[in-house]
Formats: sequence, structure tokens, C-alpha cells
Amino acid sequence: MNKETGPGNGQDTNYDVVVVGGGAAGLSAATVLARACRSVAVIDAGRPRNEQAGGVHGFLSRDGMPPRELLAVGRQELERYGGRVVPGNAVGARRRGNGFEVALETGALISARRLLVTSGLTDELPDVPGVRERWGNDVVHCPYCHGWEIRGQAIGVLASGPVAVHQALTFRQWTDNLTLFLHTTDAPPPDQAEQLAARGIEVVPGVVERLEITDGRLHGVRLRDGRVFARQAIVVGPRMVAVSPVLESLGLKPVAHPMGSEVAEVYAADPNGATEIKGVWVAGNVCDIAAQVISAAAQGMFVAAAVNADLTSEETQADVMRAREVA
Repeated sequence: MNKETGPGNGQDTNYDVVVVGGGAAGLSAATVLARACRSVAVIDAGRPRNEQAGGVHGFLSRDGMPPRELLAVGRQELERYGGRVVPGNAVGARRRGNGFEVALETGALISARRLLVTSGLTDELPDVPGVRERWGNDVVHCPYCHGWEIRGQAIGVLASGPVAVHQALTFRQWTDNLTLFLHTTDAPPPDQAEQLAARGIEVVPGVVERLEITDGRLHGVRLRDGRVFARQAIVVGPRMVAVSPVLESLGLKPVAHPMGSEVAEVYAADPNGATEIKGVWVAGNVCDIAAQVISAAAQGMFVAAAVNADLTSEETQADVMRAREVA
């Protein structure tokens, strides 16, 4: 392999695989590749989607571990096998020969034979004062990530899209004190209204003006008409958008989720994580909004095996051609 070094750092900048995104999917994939004796670098901007959450849940043997602590352990495991974590923000990429060249915000360039993007997605939260301030604490969206922590509390669902009724019916499993605030959405159709009533879920029309926060905790929901409802936790349905300057610079655009673009936009890939651009792969939330931490890590492992198989196929074919030339 041709080795290049960055200015003054003495580090190799030419790899078998560059992974863009140092979350669970990226670190898992990189570790699998490093254990497969591949040279691999992870470019990590250091802004995990779940950094505001108190702990990771649903991850066997790691339940409740703070997100950054989980990632720190993952980086240590990767480095144990010779993988490298490159702090920084990847801003673009271009085809270079049979591989790719990834540009960092600093101007540095890193080359690789294959590119795996695991940079996750962005949550577009409802524009209601208090939502962003308490996001990941007492403002949540996933019942399996946060349901246990808010069980038995007075919970409100802030409707902002087509999944609000589904969220209300789901979170009813964790509490019998649940209110659906219609906010800017229409009243539910008769069949859904019947379901909500049967489950004892109060439906409140009217635009929500703000969340009432006192001493750093949520205490209620104030409507524009002045009514205030005491609530201890709020469920929202953010629009989830995968934004990747690296993928976009290569000509890929996010596509509407099967539930509609108002729910999410992600990057398309085949079942193995391969995109329509040869040599470019994706894993985790960048292509799957339902992937939690443990399933994102599993996806990373699965896609890494596919990337390694692709490299092995290329190397085998090259060896066959060389053998023919010698014969």
C-alpha cells in the first residue's frame, strides 16, 4: 500500500477503509475491519446524536452507560487492533483512482479504497420553547430508549406529525396518565379517536405556546389560550433527516422514508449497506431511522463484513490476473 503522511503528524493517511462517523455503527464497523487486518480510520466530529441522554438503554451488558463513555470504550477497542480515530469534521469526498479522497474541515485529506458513512441523522424538533432545552431528558421520542425512566409519570405527547397517535398509544404502556396535545395537527379520525378514548388518553386541541420549566425540570405545558396542563415528561416526534456533505459531494441525495418525507429522509442502500456508488457504503441511522444503539452497532458489524468481502474479491481478481500474466 502506498503510504502518505499528514503534515507534521507522521500518521498514515491512506487506508483500506475510511469510516465517516464515530458512533456505535462506525466504531463497530471499524473494529471488525481492523480485526480483519484492514487498515482503517474513523473520522469523528465528536457530536453524538444521543449525547444529551443520561444513558444508553437496550444494549445488553451496557444498559445505563453514558453515551460518551460507551464511545470511549469503543475507541479503545478499535485502537487495540490498530484502527485510528481522526478527530474532525469530514466536509466532502471525491473519487481518486479506484478509491476515494475525503476532505476534512481543516484542509487535511485522507484516502481510502472504500468509504463507509455512519454519520447518523439530525432531529428537527418542534419549534416550541422548552423542547430543545429539555431534549434527551424529560423531552423524549423513543419509548424503548426512555419509557422506563418516565414510567408512571404524567406524560404528554406533543403532536407535530403523522406518528403522534401511534406514539400516544405506545407510551400508554408506561403510564395511565397520558395526554395528547394536538398542537398544530388536525383532530384524529374517528377510528383513532375511538382507540385513544378506549385507552383513556385525553386529547387536547389548541396550539402549545411553550413548555413550563422550573429549576431545570419540566412541570407543564402552556397552550396559547392560557391553559396549563401539569406534565412531567413530553414525547415529541422529530423529523429525522440524514445530512451528509460527504455523500452529497459524491452525488447522493437523501430520499423520503417510506412513511413520508415529513417523517424522515435517509440515504438509500441495498441490504448489505452498499449505495448506488460503487465503493460507498452506509450503516446506522444515516440509512435506518429505527436503528437504536445496539442495532446500529450490529449493522456496522454486518456492513463491515460486506466491505471486507468486496475488498477480498477485488484483491483475488487482481492476483488471478497477475498469475495469468506470469504463466
